[in-house]
Amino acid sequence: MANQPSPMMPDFKGSPAVFLKEVKAELTKVVWPTRDQVIRFTLVVIAVSVIFGFYIGGLDLIFTKFTDLLVGN
Repeated sequence: MANQPSPMMPDFKGSPAVFLKEVKAELTKVVWPTRDQVIRFTLVVIAVSVIFGFYIGGLDLIFTKFTDLLVGN
């Protein structure tokens, strides 16, 4: 029982050629996104990154000003 690899771990006892064939077989099962989906998801990631960047930058500015008031600079 302990000698069996888990379903998520590949069995490396075979040859590299067998491994590459299995990789190719698994990649044919992947549902690849369309070009429009990739563009849309990329824009969402950029927009969310910019929003969080401004949010964190704003918090940094507020805390910096508050710290300056406390320290007396």
